Amino acid sequence: MNESRPASRKETFVFAPSDGVPPQVGPFAHATRLGDLVFLTGQMPTDPATGELVAGGIVEQAEQVRANLAAVLAGFDLTLDDALQVRVYLRHFDEHFEAFNERYRTWFAGPLPARTTIGVTGLAVGALVEVDVTAGR
Repeated sequence: MNESRPASRKETFVFAPSDGVPPQVGPFAHATRLGDLVFLTGQMPTDPATGELVAGGIVEQAEQVRANLAAVLAGFDLTLDDALQVRVYLRHFDEHFEAFNERYRTWFAGPLPARTTIGVTGLAVGALVEVDVTAGR
């Protein structure tokens, strides 16, 4: 059977540090939009101005990740309250899970989105945390 498929509505977006988004550290877009859904690449705790990992521990890194996610979402007139699914990657799961959760609870004014948290053995640039988001209108 030879069914014709509709043209893709997928769009990819790359932001500049002047938008408050750190430069990419690999071959990927900062976000992909398909219809009303926006898929954000995992954000690292890097300073957009320098591209360097922020100083401090899990709390400082979590806050930088939040700021980076918020900057990407702002490019679509969205906020973290538009998040549908969040995936969190923690390098030291047992040590940082509770401290991360304390900060994470402050990220949302409305109901919390669905979430998965995964312990990993390493993250790019030596980060302690990385977070990706799927958001919708």
